[in-house]
Amino acid sequence: MLLPIDNASDIAHAIQLALAPVFLLTGIAALLGVMTNRLARVIDRGRYFEQSWEALDEEGRVAGRVELKFLEKRRKLVSRAIAAGTLAALMVCLVVATLFLEALLEVRLRGAAGMFFFLSMVSLIVALGTFLQEIYLATQSVRLPRF
Repeated sequence: MLLPIDNASDIAHAIQLALAPVFLLTGIAALLGVMTNRLARVIDRGRYFEQSWEALDEEGRVAGRVELKFLEKRRKLVSRAIAAGTLAALMVCLVVATLFLEALLEVRLRGAAGMFFFLSMVSLIVALGTFLQEIYLATQSVRLPRF
């Protein structure tokens, strides 16, 4: 049962506490957008090989198989990074919800909010680490001509 909030300052304080996690959520959303774009590029490149496979000669197919292996590894890494980033965003949402519940129900939920924040940071670390692996793999697979 919701208890009435005695004054507007209680809800204002809850909003102030929730503001920082909301900025974090915005940053995570931007990272997820970048990761999703990279996944789309990997998928597009894989589809290109699928559509042009018959037109490739044997040398092109050998090179294509090598690149497809890299693309599959990259796809898995980006997918894991997106999953971990999404989990981080969900944990931040739980932080915000917990802070509001604490203000509305007048119960101490700071421990839960702290745990959700900790879990969001762990998930974000996993997302960024996995994303860094994908970037490293992508740069390994690119062979630029030397002049």
